Amino acid sequence: MEIKINDLCYEVIENHEAEIDQELLKEMVTDYFAAYDYILGDYAYGKLRLKGFNEKNNKNYKKINDYAFVHDYIKKYCAYGCKYFILKQKRK
Repeated sequence: MEIKINDLCYEVIENHEAEIDQELLKEMVTDYFAAYDYILGDYAYGKLRLKGFNEKNNKNYKKINDYAFVHDYIKKYCAYGCKYFILKQKRK
Protein backbone atom coordinates (compact mmCIF):
# COMPACT_ATOMS: atom_id res chain seq x y z
CA MET A 1 0.00 0.00 0.00
CA GLU A 2 1.30 3.44 -0.89
CA ILE A 3 0.35 6.72 0.79
CA LYS A 4 1.11 10.22 -0.50
CA ILE A 5 1.61 12.92 2.15
CA ASN A 6 2.93 16.44 1.53
CA ASP A 7 4.25 15.50 -1.94
CA LEU A 8 6.19 12.55 -0.49
CA CYS A 9 5.34 8.92 -1.11
CA TYR A 10 5.41 6.31 1.64
CA GLU A 11 5.07 2.56 1.44
CA VAL A 12 3.50 0.59 4.27
CA ILE A 13 6.17 -2.00 5.05
CA GLU A 14 4.69 -3.36 8.27
CA ASN A 15 1.19 -3.29 9.68
CA HIS A 16 0.42 -4.90 13.03
CA GLU A 17 -3.40 -4.89 13.19
CA ALA A 18 -3.57 -1.10 12.65
CA GLU A 19 -6.17 0.69 10.59
CA ILE A 20 -4.30 3.47 8.86
CA ASP A 21 -6.37 6.66 8.74
CA GLN A 22 -4.81 8.49 5.79
CA GLU A 23 -6.63 11.75 6.53
CA LEU A 24 -5.35 11.81 10.11
CA LEU A 25 -1.83 11.00 8.86
CA LYS A 26 -1.98 13.92 6.42
CA GLU A 27 -2.83 16.22 9.34
CA MET A 28 -0.11 14.85 11.64
CA VAL A 29 2.84 14.30 9.27
CA THR A 30 4.49 17.69 8.92
CA ASP A 31 7.66 18.76 7.10
CA TYR A 32 9.53 17.64 10.24
CA PHE A 33 9.14 14.01 9.15
CA ALA A 34 10.56 14.59 5.63
CA ALA A 35 14.10 14.00 6.95
CA TYR A 36 13.24 10.51 8.21
CA ASP A 37 13.46 7.30 6.18
CA TYR A 38 10.72 5.64 8.25
CA ILE A 39 7.72 6.70 10.31
CA LEU A 40 6.40 4.48 13.08
CA GLY A 41 2.77 5.04 13.99
CA ASP A 42 1.42 3.43 17.15
CA TYR A 43 -1.91 3.68 18.89
CA ALA A 44 -1.97 4.32 22.62
CA TYR A 45 -5.24 4.97 24.43
CA GLY A 46 -7.02 5.60 21.12
CA LYS A 47 -4.50 8.21 19.96
CA LEU A 48 -2.01 7.95 17.12
CA ARG A 49 1.62 8.68 18.01
CA LEU A 50 4.36 9.12 15.40
CA LYS A 51 8.15 8.70 15.60
CA GLY A 52 10.76 9.02 12.86
CA PHE A 53 13.65 6.64 12.22
CA ASN A 54 16.63 6.67 9.85
CA GLU A 55 19.05 4.23 8.33
CA LYS A 56 22.73 4.73 9.08
CA ASN A 57 23.48 6.15 5.62
CA ASN A 58 21.06 9.08 6.13
CA LYS A 59 22.87 12.38 6.79
CA ASN A 60 20.38 13.08 9.61
CA TYR A 61 21.15 9.76 11.34
CA LYS A 62 21.35 9.75 15.13
CA LYS A 63 21.66 6.60 17.21
CA ILE A 64 18.44 7.37 19.07
CA ASN A 65 16.53 7.15 15.77
CA ASP A 66 18.36 4.13 14.30
CA TYR A 67 15.88 2.04 12.32
CA ALA A 68 17.75 -1.11 13.32
CA PHE A 69 16.24 -0.67 16.80
CA VAL A 70 12.63 0.10 15.78
CA HIS A 71 11.29 -3.15 17.23
CA ASP A 72 13.20 -2.56 20.48
CA TYR A 73 11.55 0.87 20.62
CA ILE A 74 8.12 -0.72 20.13
CA LYS A 75 8.76 -3.17 23.00
CA LYS A 76 10.10 -0.52 25.40
CA TYR A 77 8.07 2.61 24.64
CA CYS A 78 4.77 1.47 23.14
CA ALA A 79 1.84 -0.07 24.98
CA TYR A 80 2.04 -3.85 25.22
CA GLY A 81 0.34 -5.46 22.22
CA CYS A 82 -0.40 -2.10 20.63
CA LYS A 83 -1.47 -1.71 17.05
CA TYR A 84 1.22 -0.11 14.93
CA PHE A 85 2.44 0.45 11.39
CA ILE A 86 5.71 1.42 9.75
CA LEU A 87 5.93 3.64 6.67
CA LYS A 88 9.05 3.82 4.51
CA GLN A 89 9.66 6.98 2.52
CA LYS A 90 10.17 6.26 -1.16
CA ARG A 91 13.10 8.41 -2.22
CA LYS A 92 13.50 9.60 -5.79
